[in-house]
Amino acid sequence: MFKLTALKCALVLSLLAVLGSFLYTTCACGPETTSEVSAQSKPRILYITQSKGFKHGVLPESETIMQDLAGKNGFQLTVSQEAEKVITPENLKNLDVIIFYTTGELPLTDGQKSALLDFVKSGKAFIGIHSATDTFYQWPEYGEMIGGYFNKHPWTSRDTVTIKTIDRQFPVTKHWEESFKLTEEIYQFKNFNAEKIKVTMALDTANTDMTKPGVEAKEFPISWYRSYGKGRVFYTALGHNPEVWRDPRYQTMIVNAIKWASGQLK
Repeated sequence: MFKLTALKCALVLSLLAVLGSFLYTTCACGPETTSEVSAQSKPRILYITQSKGFKHGVLPESETIMQDLAGKNGFQLTVSQEAEKVITPENLKNLDVIIFYTTGELPLTDGQKSALLDFVKSGKAFIGIHSATDTFYQWPEYGEMIGGYFNKHPWTSRDTVTIKTIDRQFPVTKHWEESFKLTEEIYQFKNFNAEKIKVTMALDTANTDMTKPGVEAKEFPISWYRSYGKGRVFYTALGHNPEVWRDPRYQTMIVNAIKWASGQLK
């Protein structure tokens, strides 16, 4: 009986050794595989803060905040002030979202411009912040993509206005209050592509001083989104004042915009 039990024990121990080796190998591979999958699923973002017109004083702080938000939310972020060096067919293959906080005619070749539009149309995404609509006036296809062009700011960075959140379902902006006041520079737009754009936030003209010099429009969209080919575009006119960038509601909007643009948020 003892010899039989010993034989059984030896057999069991042998099986346990084999099983233990298998489990060790499986566990050793597990974290590496998970890490690889996580790395691949992180949105790859290019944030461009190039100024060929007015240079906003908030740009350096915006870069720091974007880097902080990227670290907290698992985004892979690259910041550049030279669009001509980073918007190339090779680089675009490794990106999911391009964000512009820019002004003026950026020095892109016709090939780079086509590559940027094709990037978005193919199923990737573009986010414009504040003066991204004050960019590429001589490239109408860009204006069509982003939705319109800047046309004066009757309300300056010292003015307090009332803003209303129109679309309470859109995940990027639904966390804002239905109506709220903000001290911020507010744009009006020309060539606004209303038929292809879904406005989510707008100036509340009934509760804002409309006697400001330069007021020409009747409606003043502030944030919107659209489809562009297979891709997604989001724009917000907010972001001139440092205090706005420091506002948790604004930072949440930027994070949500990246997640929505990259398909992580429906």
